[in-house]
Amino acid sequence: MLFEPRAHPSAALRLLAPAGAVVAALALCAALIAWTGTGVGEAYALLFQGALGSRFALAETLTRATPLMLTGLAAAVAFRAKLWNIGAEGQLYAGALVAVILGGGMLDLPGWALLPAALLGGALAGSALLVGPTVLKTRLGVDEVVTTLLLNFIVLLFVSMMLEGPLKDPMGMGWPQSAPVLPEAELPRLLERSRLHAGLVLALVAAVALWIMNTRTTWGYEIKAVGANPAAAGFAGIPVNRVMLKVAVLSGGLAGLAGAAEIAGLRGYLTLDLSPGFGYSGIVVAMLAQLHPLGVIAASVFVAAVFVGADAMSRTVAVPNYIAEVLVAVSLLCVLVSSFLVRYRIRRSP
Repeated sequence: MLFEPRAHPSAALRLLAPAGAVVAALALCAALIAWTGTGVGEAYALLFQGALGSRFALAETLTRATPLMLTGLAAAVAFRAKLWNIGAEGQLYAGALVAVILGGGMLDLPGWALLPAALLGGALAGSALLVGPTVLKTRLGVDEVVTTLLLNFIVLLFVSMMLEGPLKDPMGMGWPQSAPVLPEAELPRLLERSRLHAGLVLALVAAVALWIMNTRTTWGYEIKAVGANPAAAGFAGIPVNRVMLKVAVLSGGLAGLAGAAEIAGLRGYLTLDLSPGFGYSGIVVAMLAQLHPLGVIAASVFVAAVFVGADAMSRTVAVPNYIAEVLVAVSLLCVLVSSFLVRYRIRRSP
């Protein structure tokens, strides 16, 4: 068996490959569901209904998809330049921390400025957290996978220290949580009697803006060139280090904005369980979308729907909700295989 490169994969093949991968993942996970003694059709129907079957379910899915979309975009733009940002989780918490400080009125800001300051400050905090590892990578060759991953733990410990000390809410009954942000620093709700907030609009605008940047601007071309071959890009006159720093600012800013939006739009205050791993799940979202900004929208909604639907499914039938994590992981593997088969066709060995 030989793998022969496809000279020009068709657009239809590129579009159908991710959908086929998801169908294959559902088929593979059907065996696990059947093993629990539950009907596969019934379980998947409950999962679909729990994720998209009602106005409330759809709002919950989109609420869960919002931070995944932003962290997915953060990973996608960085990976496109071969900047392996594994620190979106820490950047998310850094953004949330600054958003709580600015949105809580600790600075003497007018009411109209609280929300923009919280969101912008959160994004800048995420950017600052990724610039350091990027400088170490470009100047000293330090592996950014290690530095960004370790920074996640450092940031979480720092946030814990702040929640137990200067930021601890005196009205929090002893729980390690911050005081809530002021009402002027909250994002508006998009639907009444739901948790869906305007952070979704920010994420959608960011995805479209990234798509335009990638396809219509010189900077997008430079990012693609640096990711394809940094040495060749440098030989062609592209300032590789400067492009990497700009990518770090953008990627870290998106992850920090995810944390700030969760504070301003959903929680209102900061705790250590703000994120169930949105930063790490964003990497899965970016890979499922094959680093395409518009694909990140679909991938984040898919991942969010699986998790929200699995919760509803586990409450109704005896299927554990961790099947959602298995389904997402198998979907990622299937997408990787399908993307390989898009680029190569299988031939029988002579």
